[in-house]
Amino acid sequence: MSLIRDLADQIVAAHRNNDLCIPIPVFSLNTPPPQIDNEAAVDHYELAGALAAIEMGFIESDAKTLGKAWSRMTLQDGGFNPFKWPNRPEHFDLLPWTRNMNPNAFKECPKRLGLYGVMPDADWVKRMVDAEIPTVQLRFKSEDKSKIRKQIKESVAAVKDSKTLLFINDYWQEAIDAGAYGVHLGQEDMEVADLDEIRAAGLRLGLSTHGYAELTYADRFCPSYIAMGAVFPTNLKKMPTAPQGLGRLYQYAKLMSHYPLVAIGGIDQDSIHAVAKSGVGSVAVVRAITQAKDPKAAVKHLQELMQA
Repeated sequence: MSLIRDLADQIVAAHRNNDLCIPIPVFSLNTPPPQIDNEAAVDHYELAGALAAIEMGFIESDAKTLGKAWSRMTLQDGGFNPFKWPNRPEHFDLLPWTRNMNPNAFKECPKRLGLYGVMPDADWVKRMVDAEIPTVQLRFKSEDKSKIRKQIKESVAAVKDSKTLLFINDYWQEAIDAGAYGVHLGQEDMEVADLDEIRAAGLRLGLSTHGYAELTYADRFCPSYIAMGAVFPTNLKKMPTAPQGLGRLYQYAKLMSHYPLVAIGGIDQDSIHAVAKSGVGSVAVVRAITQAKDPKAAVKHLQELMQA
């Protein structure tokens, strides 16, 4: 066990200053800290990688995924190197995305979706079309089915004959009925949505992820794009993980570079350039547009910052 602890300490020391470490939260008496099952590890490299990931603040599922990746990387490279970080698909038992080899792949979307505005209603979607934003998502929240259908229908009509691509958040059946370009689902939505029906209807599918475990899970479905976040703190949605930060985002982008990627969560004009440099082809924003004095000007300025 001392050898494993030593390997884990080497990993943590090598990456302590590259923004991969997130302070471990103080666990309450009702919430035990993450645990790694020694017997579940294939070898000591896997266990050391998982223990190091726990110490760096990764949640348990991500730590286990990283542990397996450390083991594969060490075996493939012919030796342990604490200064390297797993970032190739084969480290995570993924195959580079080859659409023509996967009959269940969802329909393609552009590799670079550009500035991606997440808007609360159809009126905002119309404003984004007028601002010539490349991609927009309707995230309308309601229990009223008639209001939902109306909002989606109006949003689809708003982007017709424009260059703006429209994704509908959550309401996949209504999106199919309205002929939307695509839908965006969270991890929890995948358990209840009929993915076969979405695929058969020809809609693009975007999936949310919040770390390594969810990235590898999303890959099984070969979606049109993968969203990664939350990059920074956000109050707009309760997140299952702590903010990922730029260090982790850059590593996620390297690993999943064969996908169209969207960075999301707490991004504003002060951080959008650094986020865009990660290699993602799209950056999603909410308040940076909706709370701007001149939303149309904000769209233009944010795009300029992405490309600077």
